[in-house]
Amino acid sequence: MTQKFTVLFDLDGTLVDTAPDLTHAHNHVMKKFGYPTKTLDDLKNAVGKGAKAMMAKYNGKWEWIDEKIKNEMTKEFISFYGKNILRESTLIKGVKEFLIWCKKENISMAVCTNKTEHLAVDLLKKIGIYDFFEYVAGYNTFEYCKPDPRHLITTIEILDGEKNKSIMIGDSETDANAAKAAEIPMILLKYGYTEKNPNEIYHNHLVNDFVGIEKILSKYL
Repeated sequence: MTQKFTVLFDLDGTLVDTAPDLTHAHNHVMKKFGYPTKTLDDLKNAVGKGAKAMMAKYNGKWEWIDEKIKNEMTKEFISFYGKNILRESTLIKGVKEFLIWCKKENISMAVCTNKTEHLAVDLLKKIGIYDFFEYVAGYNTFEYCKPDPRHLITTIEILDGEKNKSIMIGDSETDANAAKAAEIPMILLKYGYTEKNPNEIYHNHLVNDFVGIEKILSKYL
């Protein structure tokens, strides 16, 4: 039997535009703990790095905040966000069609996200695309996460895949750095959750959304 090809997807900013709901949750926590709220643009670069990174980067005072308070803020964020996970979040253009195409082509698919695993699974289910994926690897699934390449490599191994028959699709340097270190090709979404210019981020292909990505992938099959 020929080894199946594997596609790994980031979640936030790649499959789903989650920034509005994440910003809402972030600002809920900031208000509750007495910090200034932020705009979506302020938070854009931290969205794909997990809950603690979202808050740490932008309240600017982690070094003076008690570890207990930091953990309380993160717990509050995850709790509030979990209850409001699909208020304004939407699928990125072309995602559903691309996933259907991959399924028809017998391609293995998995999600590698820095979102907490149970939240990632819940969002994928509620937005209607969970059943396309054979595995979901979140921030806390392993003892490491992106940009550590093992987040991707371990997921490929779980799917009985091979590195040389895999590709990563993501929107930020966190995804790209993991893919580069794992030595697998990278498809980068141009308008993702990052402040960097796409030219500064490792990629083999640059796209606006998922419309037509099957033409790129066909070259690897």
